[in-house]
Amino acid sequence: MIITFEELQAFLDEQFPQGAAFGTLQKLGDGWAEMKLEVDEEHLRPGGTVSGPAMMGLADVTLYAALLSKIGLVPLAVTTNLNINFLRKPVAHKPIWARATMLKVGRTMGVGEVFVYSEGAEDPVAHSTMTYSIPPERPRHADA
Repeated sequence: MIITFEELQAFLDEQFPQGAAFGTLQKLGDGWAEMKLEVDEEHLRPGGTVSGPAMMGLADVTLYAALLSKIGLVPLAVTTNLNINFLRKPVAHKPIWARATMLKVGRTMGVGEVFVYSEGAEDPVAHSTMTYSIPPERPRHADA
């Protein structure tokens, strides 16, 4: 693992403060991360279930954390593809949490998967696969 939990948390707080709206970092390992989202009224859709965009946001920011654990603090790594399958209805007023695992990290792309769970339930409520683009390192000029 290239970065610590504390380094990533400080980076997210400084560089991606809006990410906290999608979840908070709970655990971090080499190529994996877990985040949790406290569900409130703004995350619910009609019918009393957690909205798809809330689950997608949690999945996306969790995979970003897992990727950064492998490549370091690279702010311009961005999602290029996100596929999500909603498997079952989450509990409306319970937190949801996600576990992301990197499947492959290359020089320019990272691929991973995320399982999203509803607190208190064993089976996942969603499964997502994503691809991230990793920006190329820019050569430093002698006069820079």
